[in-house]
Amino acid sequence: MVAKLFDRETLLDLTVNIIPLVIIAFFVVAYVFMSPFETNPLTTAVQFGLLVVPFVLLAVLTYISGRAIAGSEQHVDQYLPGQASMADAEPIEKAPQNTSEDDTDAELESPSSDQAVETEPEPESELHTDRNTS
Repeated sequence: MVAKLFDRETLLDLTVNIIPLVIIAFFVVAYVFMSPFETNPLTTAVQFGLLVVPFVLLAVLTYISGRAIAGSEQHVDQYLPGQASMADAEPIEKAPQNTSEDDTDAELESPSSDQAVETEPEPESELHTDRNTS
């Protein structure tokens, strides 16, 4: 299922989370087979708790991030690297237009150049006084 959900680019994006997961897993395995500390049950429980709890939380965060990245690629136009912010860039893949999430994505997007942005003028501050009046 993971292979269907996460493509190569998504896995590359998640590498920043996968590498610490591998490091934590290495230490869990190393501490199971080699006990460099005393075998007090409280000390061992705290030691493994400090490794397992962040591992589980990071694994859940990585999975949620992967789903979000994979989902966003299906609902947003795809551009060449570095061209998404350019004004005249053409997308290499268009997002499907008939999705139910288009309304929520439209709220998050910044207004285009066709739409006028309404801004209110800032009120004059009373702190600005003429310094010539003494």
